[in-house]
Amino acid sequence: MKNPNTKNHWEKVYETKNPDQVSWTQQIPRTSLDFISSFGLKKDVKIIDVGGGDSKLVDYLLDEGFEHVTVLDISEKALEKSRFRLGDKAEKVNWVVSDITEFEPDTTFDIWHDRATFHFLTTAEQVSRYMETARKSVNGFMTIGTFSENGPAKCSGLDIKQYTEQTLTNELKNGFDKIRCVKEDHTTPFNTTQNFLFCSFKRQVN
Repeated sequence: MKNPNTKNHWEKVYETKNPDQVSWTQQIPRTSLDFISSFGLKKDVKIIDVGGGDSKLVDYLLDEGFEHVTVLDISEKALEKSRFRLGDKAEKVNWVVSDITEFEPDTTFDIWHDRATFHFLTTAEQVSRYMETARKSVNGFMTIGTFSENGPAKCSGLDIKQYTEQTLTNELKNGFDKIRCVKEDHTTPFNTTQNFLFCSFKRQVN
């Protein structure tokens, strides 16, 4: 399953480009923060940001007082950038370098957040592995942001899989119940627009 080409691709992206040179950069990840807040959980819950890269979501979560934050990304360079930006605060974060389809967590998470990783999984096997990990490790809520059916068909030169509310819900129905979905136009640093679909889910009780 290991795909060194994918890892090499992302290491090169983060080694050669600054945040203002990649389309996914957000100054304030407001939609993600709103979803996380909507779950109404205490600050001592465990949160994982899947494919967090050098996103500033972790900065805001720490500022809001969340105590157990994990950031996972396939790119070691991306996480290095985040650690450098956070300075001493980086010591409060659990940093994990891994392809999400190979991730084997040794704990469970109350909140699983993923903005723009899931849509890079373009094969049934990749999606299956992702969902297997999520079902084993999430005991609370998930929020996933993907390109919508009106969004781009590629990102960073790679093919992606677009989702509608129905198709995303179908992928998660074995294990998770949909709470709500919203669409959002993300304005890139290049002043182009990408349409995202964000949905939140609750872990089904067996």
